[in-house]
Amino acid sequence: MTKTTFLARAAAALCLAATLLLPASAPAQAAATPPAKAEPSLEQRVADLEAYLANGARGADAADAKITSKVPGPGPGHNAWVMVSTALVLFMTLPGLALFYGGLVRQKNVLSVMAQCLGIAGLVTVLWWAVGYSLVFAKGSPILGSPGTFAFLKGVDGAVNTDYAAWVSQNIFAMFQLMFAIITPALIVGAIAERMKFWSILAFVALWMFLVYFPLAHMVWGIDGLMNGVWNAEAKIKAIDFAGGTVVHMTSGWSALVLCVMLGKRTGYGKVAMPPHSLVLCTVGTGLLWVGWYGFNAGSALGADAIAANAFTTTTLAAAVAGFSWAMAEWVTRKHPSVLGFCSGIVAGLVVITPAAGFVTANSAVIIGVLAGVIPFLAVAYLKKWLGYDDALDTFGVHGVGGTLGALLTGVFASEKANPAVASLRAGLLGQQFKAVAVTIAWSVAATIVVALIVRVTLGLRAAPEVESAGLDISEHGEEGYIS
Repeated sequence: MTKTTFLARAAAALCLAATLLLPASAPAQAAATPPAKAEPSLEQRVADLEAYLANGARGADAADAKITSKVPGPGPGHNAWVMVSTALVLFMTLPGLALFYGGLVRQKNVLSVMAQCLGIAGLVTVLWWAVGYSLVFAKGSPILGSPGTFAFLKGVDGAVNTDYAAWVSQNIFAMFQLMFAIITPALIVGAIAERMKFWSILAFVALWMFLVYFPLAHMVWGIDGLMNGVWNAEAKIKAIDFAGGTVVHMTSGWSALVLCVMLGKRTGYGKVAMPPHSLVLCTVGTGLLWVGWYGFNAGSALGADAIAANAFTTTTLAAAVAGFSWAMAEWVTRKHPSVLGFCSGIVAGLVVITPAAGFVTANSAVIIGVLAGVIPFLAVAYLKKWLGYDDALDTFGVHGVGGTLGALLTGVFASEKANPAVASLRAGLLGQQFKAVAVTIAWSVAATIVVALIVRVTLGLRAAPEVESAGLDISEHGEEGYIS
């Protein structure tokens, strides 16, 4: 080979190599495709891990982020805690509330309240799946979320919805919140026990969820909600509610008062004794409620972090102190501390601490526990008799009065020492809590009157006298709780 030929062939090879190495001309349409996000640096990857440990947001989740994340999707630990919490909150209703209420009614009605809890659990789940989750947690207006965004849980999968949690799968978040939606109307059952028709209760709950629960839950917890002081910088009322003082206990308690007044008293109320048929069941139910309530309160931190630990601590202290305080109040006024008093006080303490659990310190929780044991006791022991309403199982006295008290005490005791999110809201917080309480009471009362009137006109509210006399168990369900 001559030198000239060798050089020519070498030049051709270099040209071919250059052609292969140079990028091809991009098609015209590809020019409009946004560039892929860059790989994160080591510092950014470490920051992601730190965010996971602190249950904070990843840098890659920011709207203007230009990097991907090497820690994608949910965080295993936080996801696991919320899954456990979801089961614990369901445990509150089934079997906790069912046994608690079942023990407090007369023997002939024990299955009726259990059937009502079971029926409500199924009904609310269907509503939540179809449109309820979207109405509460989709973006929309300050009053209600857009119904179509997550209808039939569209797009609600194992990925994270960073509007609410950085490390929890949205489908788990949706199931966690479903449990709150289930127990809220189930609480109302206590006020109207032993005298309201089963199918009327289900019809009432179906309408009540749309007119009361879904709007108020969105207002308080929705990302653009009217009263969401923590997550919505544009909220008109910058109130705080950690786990459902307004959303769960006030809505159910005040609605229960309205419904039991409209329904009327049980036959023989005030003339014949109507004692609980089994304080053993009631006590077992109380214990199950207390255990389940850890999911309710500590789970609302949406991660196994310091806020969850604080909520777990304050929940324990408030429940125990309130149970003791209620029984001591009975001892002073009635000369004996009853088992029912211990049970009622424990539940009242759990109710009152609920909106404050993740916002207050342990010492504040003890004070809240004392007030939770005394003030609902006075409502149950004296206010009910003074006003003359038949709140069969004291739903209003414990949940209505207790939830209202808890919402206001949250404004008094909330501290940045317990939760840094409080720091920017501390000034004027009690006034904001009063506004949230007023809106919740007015909305719940007005909407419940409308719903009850609709059901009364269409289906009727009350069981027939002979049905009430025989007991709802055998008359409406064809079963008896006890076979002698």
